[in-house]
Amino acid sequence: MKKYFAELIGTFALVLFGCGSAVIAGQQVGFLGISFAFGLAVLVMVYSIGPISGCHINPAITIAMLVAGKINGRDTVGYIVAQCLGAIIGAAILLAIASGLEGYSIATGGLGQNGYGSLSPHHYSPGACFIAEIVLTFLFLFVIFGSTHASAPKGFAGIAIGITLVLIHIVGIPVTGTSVNPARSLGPALLVGGEALKQLWLFIVAPPIGGIIAALVWRGTFEKRA
Repeated sequence: MKKYFAELIGTFALVLFGCGSAVIAGQQVGFLGISFAFGLAVLVMVYSIGPISGCHINPAITIAMLVAGKINGRDTVGYIVAQCLGAIIGAAILLAIASGLEGYSIATGGLGQNGYGSLSPHHYSPGACFIAEIVLTFLFLFVIFGSTHASAPKGFAGIAIGITLVLIHIVGIPVTGTSVNPARSLGPALLVGGEALKQLWLFIVAPPIGGIIAALVWRGTFEKRA
């Protein structure tokens, strides 16, 4: 249960800091600042809860680790449930804070939800968004597998993973708002509802596909050589 609780707290922090930077400080920090908020949130969580749970805080990572044989089925279910609960709590706390600003409306201000087409920040097509989420998640997991390998320099995985997530958000925010994490998408979409909830399917499906591909590529090609 300690592992699951750690995953809940970590995902809660990711949503609060990452989506919070967009909702509360987006006009001040812009896309680049939001990108760093997400990346730094993961970086600090890696060093905080990594020794406890491995710091997945992302169902796509947990599913990829299952495919790679690094986690069992029971923990996979427990991790994903905890991550989704953490994301929902994070989104709810963010809504409570944002609502304290006069003039804020969840209908117009949102909660940093992801989207395609009319809900894409730069109105990218569903197909482009689907491809982007798969490829960006693949690269994210590839870095995770490499930086956490037994042969990698010790103590630097969090830095590599956090910086990679910054880079992913720099590219991905204009396209989808950047998910690469079904739980991160679930929390805001549930509270915002409407079209954001209808488009949630893409961010539930695409990131795990990218993660599974990365797990298969790493396990079938690089793990053996290492």
